[in-house]
Amino acid sequence: MIRIGNIICSLEIVEKHFICDLNKCRGTCCVQGDSGAPLTGDESGLLSREIPHILPYLTERGKDALERYGPHIIDQEGDIVTPLVNGNEECAFAYFENGIARCAIEKAFEEGKTDFRKPLSCHLYPIRMKETPEYITLNYDVWGICQPARDMGERQKVPVYRFVRDALERRFGVEWFRELDKAAREWNSRTITRT
Repeated sequence: MIRIGNIICSLEIVEKHFICDLNKCRGTCCVQGDSGAPLTGDESGLLSREIPHILPYLTERGKDALERYGPHIIDQEGDIVTPLVNGNEECAFAYFENGIARCAIEKAFEEGKTDFRKPLSCHLYPIRMKETPEYITLNYDVWGICQPARDMGERQKVPVYRFVRDALERRFGVEWFRELDKAAREWNSRTITRT
């Protein structure tokens, strides 16, 4: 593992490779899963306030889900998450463009309608973050539907942490990312030397 301050990173996020390949996966991560996107407490409040700016980008099914469930729910594990259409289908904030699921929150952000980019859990994926009072852990999550992303990442040799650079800088800052990048490069150069 690599530790920077109170943040512990699994070696997989610096050793493994990943780049989303939407042409192959079709944004399935917005459609499959047991519950919606995890939200922090701050994000759930922000999302509630930003709904009027995001609403025009939602599908009718998404709007119906928000009307029925609200902008966030508590799932079976007690986590705050985005609601799903009909309680078990795609994320209420998913919309479809050329058969690819995309995020309406991010679309509103890209068009300058909101300052909320999208849930950090989505922005960080395939990294999963867990917080305790003492530490934050960053681990690599392997989901079968993301095989095209692992294949593309491997072909282009883009480590997981570099793929999610914007999200890591959003959460931990530019200086912290520089420290991680330096540690990752040192670790990977040692690995190459050893093999």
